[in-house]
Amino acid sequence: MSLFLQQILNGLSIGLVYALIALGYTMVYGVIQLINFAHGEIFMVGGYLALTVILLFSLFFAQVPVWGALVAMIVFSVLGCALLGAVVERVAYRPLRGSPKLTALITSIGVSFFLQNAVMLIYGSKEQSVPPILPYHVFEMGAISFSLMQVIIFFTSIILMTLLTRFVKFSKTGKAMRAVSENREAASLMGVPVQKVIQATFVIGAALAAVGGALFALNYESINFHDGYLAGLKAFTAAVFGGIGSIPGAVIGGICLGVFESLGAGYISSEWKDVFAFILLVTVLIFKPSGILGEHLPEKV
Repeated sequence: MSLFLQQILNGLSIGLVYALIALGYTMVYGVIQLINFAHGEIFMVGGYLALTVILLFSLFFAQVPVWGALVAMIVFSVLGCALLGAVVERVAYRPLRGSPKLTALITSIGVSFFLQNAVMLIYGSKEQSVPPILPYHVFEMGAISFSLMQVIIFFTSIILMTLLTRFVKFSKTGKAMRAVSENREAASLMGVPVQKVIQATFVIGAALAAVGGALFALNYESINFHDGYLAGLKAFTAAVFGGIGSIPGAVIGGICLGVFESLGAGYISSEWKDVFAFILLVTVLIFKPSGILGEHLPEKV
């Protein structure tokens, strides 16, 4: 039982990171029906921006101020990735707005490879070690234990997801996003600035992925230029599992995927943990293609 609870806790921490990435997938798909496969690379860029901030702090400060560095790291990652998300939308996707969906999908794969290689040229092809800035502290709760980093991941993710839900439900931009998602043409006729709404969707999704990348880099104390590819595929799996286009579904899907992966690694083999994610994806696509909270929409003739 102690092993089971420990693996659940471990899976919850990585599952919340998957959920942060999956939210970007599901928001973009909900608004313009595009699977943005470059989203995982934005997550990876967020991790590298976090590493850059830590290295700058260690260069200019004899003793790195822990919480100041943590806040600066997240803010810098969010701003950098939000700008990157806006540029990718403007340069790569907006010119293809009226093109077939397959064209935009192939373009997203091209953007993914471009970002991977750009980061590899800047930072090198070797895995980069992320210096630990948080004090190593382990909390004990009965037979299970969890680190300070896991606590930060939990509270940061929950706060961001709550804020995003309230933003989409109650803010003017959030209502515009829902209107564009329902009917882009009708929303445009009603005066909704569709292009600005789509760009805002990319920016918000990229900002959430940046936080996930920063937390991922701190938690595992390393980052590699191809980490975004696998994490992005897993987050896409989480979005499909929860029901792509559904924000609560992305959160539930990310948590379930993380727990499923952690239990498989704990009871079977850690070498197979990546396989469990795709087993889950295949199972969902076979038995419930719309996902847990997704709606089955009939094709219009």
